[in-house]
Amino acid sequence: MSVTMRIKSSERGVIRVFHIDLPKEAIERFTTQAGTGEWPLHYALGAKDLRPAFVEVINIRDLGDMTLSEYLVNAHDVSGKDFDAMRQQLDSLRGFALVLPSQAFNQTEQELTIAAPLRWIGTFNEPKPASRGAPVRSESAKGTGSGQKAPPPAGGGSAFWFVIGAIGVLVSSIILAKLLI
Repeated sequence: MSVTMRIKSSERGVIRVFHIDLPKEAIERFTTQAGTGEWPLHYALGAKDLRPAFVEVINIRDLGDMTLSEYLVNAHDVSGKDFDAMRQQLDSLRGFALVLPSQAFNQTEQELTIAAPLRWIGTFNEPKPASRGAPVRSESAKGTGSGQKAPPPAGGGSAFWFVIGAIGVLVSSIILAKLLI
């Protein structure tokens, strides 16, 4: 039985998790794109466009004491009610998992038809970035609005003259010290 899912070109912040039902010996051949362009994983997803740099194959045993759900929280910041409801199922998986973030589909609208040896486990959202803060409303933040440079601050560059004076005092002190020695 195959599962179909639609990927929008505007999709961002979505993580899809699949189980790969293959023995360890067959994983590399299945998940690696050959020099000839042949890529069994690409075919099993039914993907039109897939970026190898974003395809993440996880040997669950390599996680050690960390569960797959903990890995997804730490590596992809996955959270939410749907994810919490799936944690037990994620943590009961053995063998290999495939994690595909939105970037894997190269902003290409496409329809996936998932076939064996892949089994779709779940689709989860990364948290949305915090909204921008309120606009700054102070007078200094407003600018001139004319496209021209703002007038110089009051004081006419007094900081510049202070620095010049300090350098003059320092040079005078050094010359005086050399004369006294």
